[in-house]
Amino acid sequence: MPHVREATLDDIPQLCDLLTILFTQEADFQPDSAKQSQGLRQIIEHPEVGRILVLHDGSTVIGMVNLLFTISTALGKRVAILEDMIVHPDWRGGGAGSTLLKEAIALAQASGCSRITLLSDRLNSSAIRFYQRHGFTLSDMVPLRLLFPE
Repeated sequence: MPHVREATLDDIPQLCDLLTILFTQEADFQPDSAKQSQGLRQIIEHPEVGRILVLHDGSTVIGMVNLLFTISTALGKRVAILEDMIVHPDWRGGGAGSTLLKEAIALAQASGCSRITLLSDRLNSSAIRFYQRHGFTLSDMVPLRLLFPE
């Protein structure tokens, strides 16, 4: 039975493998293990910025989710941004994603957050339905990005 725990630096190679799967599915991102490793390290080493939860079966990481913390001026409280939710395809459909998401929601609440916001690809209707089954609702807000050259 898989279990959820916080990620450690030793998990980074397996987390990069999962992010490669995720970013191959998403239209807006490209896998780059060096960049992903750098970002993961920054979050793991600075838990005040966010937390990464991993779903593991023994020593194998089979899923991950990333919570980043910020302050909402609209709510006047701490909130979380949920990113990088991925379960390895071999483990999908058996409740692994629900287990991971429920732990992320519990962590956000325990961390004093009053809201979780996430982005999903517009065309990924199965992901949208998954989040809606867990209480998330569609927002009228539209994400916009400004990318800076590297």
